[in-house]
Amino acid sequence: MKNKHIYILLLLFCASLQIKAQQIPAQKQTKSILILNATAHLGNGSVIENSAIGFKDGKIVLVADASTIRLAADAYDVTINAQGKHVYPGFIAANSTLGLVEIDAVKSSDDQEEIGTFNPNVRSIIAYNAESKVVETCRPNGVLIAQITPRGGTISGTSSVVQLDAWSWKDAIVKENDGIHLNFPSSFKRSGSWFEPGIIEPNKEYPKQVEEINAFITNAKAYNQTPVKERNVVLEAAKGLFDGTEILYIHADEEKQIIDAIQLAVDNEIKKIVIVGGFEAYKSADLLVRYNVGVLLRRVHDMPTSDDQDVNLPYKMAKILTDKGIVVALENSGDHERMSVRNLPFLAGTCVAFGLDKEKALQLITSNAAKLLGVEATCGTLEIGKDATLFISEGDALDMRTNKLTSAFIQGRTINLETFQTKLNDKFKAKYGQK
Repeated sequence: MKNKHIYILLLLFCASLQIKAQQIPAQKQTKSILILNATAHLGNGSVIENSAIGFKDGKIVLVADASTIRLAADAYDVTINAQGKHVYPGFIAANSTLGLVEIDAVKSSDDQEEIGTFNPNVRSIIAYNAESKVVETCRPNGVLIAQITPRGGTISGTSSVVQLDAWSWKDAIVKENDGIHLNFPSSFKRSGSWFEPGIIEPNKEYPKQVEEINAFITNAKAYNQTPVKERNVVLEAAKGLFDGTEILYIHADEEKQIIDAIQLAVDNEIKKIVIVGGFEAYKSADLLVRYNVGVLLRRVHDMPTSDDQDVNLPYKMAKILTDKGIVVALENSGDHERMSVRNLPFLAGTCVAFGLDKEKALQLITSNAAKLLGVEATCGTLEIGKDATLFISEGDALDMRTNKLTSAFIQGRTINLETFQTKLNDKFKAKYGQK
């Protein structure tokens, strides 16, 4: 009986955690909304200083200069006067484990990696927890869309793109199975440990590892292009790479990795390729441009990869690649990555501080990200016909001092910007008599 009581208490405790996990998802948009007089940053490099942004039924129906149009007084059910404020498309977090891991130390809440080496059949979206507490911390900074990406193995699995206000993974989907993730082997390896690094030397297993990848992709191509008697779900899962419905995301930083990976993909007639990480992508820029390969650039707030590099190189990289004509977006993978997804706009802000035009920096987390994830038809910019996933900020959203959201909308729904942190902030401000 005692064990039974303990079990019931545990169930109640877990239920209470679930209830507090996230704000209740917003109801479908029923009233049309017009945002007037704000500075609109469209996400495609254009700015409207005195804008009129209207949306109905979850879709944007008006993007115009408010000083040049006439609207009937009853054209929209709700009008928001955003004089002196800024409107942005929702920011997009690429290559994220958001919703796949809740607490690092609790194994049962970590579902980012599967056993095995070649797992194109693993679908990360199935494991996505739409009620994660971490998810709601991203929204107050304008991060409203994310690519949910598996980790581990040589081929980790398939990612999907979600919006961050949903009851379940099915409700969250913006694009299901957008691409397959390949961790390309490093041509060099470092001996020692992270706290006492040793020398860097060539990876003697590199040719063999590349050949194994090539053999798998070749087999997958043959399987999906010829009639077969026995079904192979692993090889079948790679079909989208050859018919152009899915993107091959190649995780690689070194110049040789990038060159060999692109050549392997091109030889196997893979139609869409994106480099993830790409720290030395500037060394093979001509190759990237020739094959129309974009880059999801590795964490900006990081150190160089070798001793002879400019200490500011990570901050300058987005501008270097952009100036070379490469489509660049930002990703923030690494230690405790999901906890820092909220800082995505400030990574773009750092790129501005190191020479990139502010509107181009905005594109790194809006239109460019949407293009590289294959969702540019529905999000990434403020354009008529696209989802009304956007927000209003008191100031520059790329500056942590002025990124203060007053309203946010996902597919036209007005979302709650409260989080566990904002509640704690309000609690202790009240305790010490602060306003």
